[in-house]
Amino acid sequence: MSPSHKLSPANHDRDSARMRYVYPVVSRRAGGVSVGVNLNPNNACNWACIYCQVPGLARGTAPAIDLAQLETELRAMLQDIVRGDFMQTRVPQGARRLNDIALSGNGEPTSAKEFPQVIDLIGRVMADFGLTGQIKLVLITNGSLIDRPRVQDGLKKMAALNGEVWFKFDSATAAGLRRVNQTRTPPEKHFARLKLAATLCPTWLQSCVFALDGAPPDEAEQAAYLDMVRRIRQQRIPVQGVLLYGLARPSLQPQAPRLSPLPVSWMENWAETIRKAGLPVKLTP
Repeated sequence: MSPSHKLSPANHDRDSARMRYVYPVVSRRAGGVSVGVNLNPNNACNWACIYCQVPGLARGTAPAIDLAQLETELRAMLQDIVRGDFMQTRVPQGARRLNDIALSGNGEPTSAKEFPQVIDLIGRVMADFGLTGQIKLVLITNGSLIDRPRVQDGLKKMAALNGEVWFKFDSATAAGLRRVNQTRTPPEKHFARLKLAATLCPTWLQSCVFALDGAPPDEAEQAAYLDMVRRIRQQRIPVQGVLLYGLARPSLQPQAPRLSPLPVSWMENWAETIRKAGLPVKLTP
């Protein structure tokens, strides 16, 4: 890592640390430094969201994970951040706080067969650095594999480590899921998976909102999303709230020319509408 290479919220270069699995970012939504764990170095995902910033995105699953290499990299990164000069040399003033370890990366992290073993590994390393209960362990997921027993096992382990799930829910309609996430997952099935995730580990909805061909989500999309929020409240599903965010970095998918950020005023109004439907909202335009 070059000391002269400053991190910023606009730069989430997975290669900045010259590691296979671990990379540091300054996260807009976390408000500090997040240590990313990329379980999809093959750039493979079972969804293909049109706003995705992964280059060369392919359909597929995570490769076999070298757990020993992952642990070595994570320990080296935390040594630099917690006990070294990483914050002073790499991070802008005002963001020099270790906020979380985040399972994110270049595809769906729960597609890794070793997912529960990865959580165990992270838990051991957090304990060795005195970070247990001091920082978050975040899973950024499209939620599509939550009904698999090994993923549920991992979520239970996360809950014991101050864990938090950010569950992708960009659209509550079948047409929207096909258009934005390029999946044929029925909305009801996605809702059921959300409900399951929330019962296993503290869970936030994460929703990316943007203009497509110059237009924001239409009235039908908005109505379906608000209905989903109301159902969460009515069924007392323990969802923590909504992480609502816009386009921070350019899409690297073929649909990129069709996407553009929405005005901040539109995002603020939409956030307030969601709050009135019953859930807290953290807005990152």
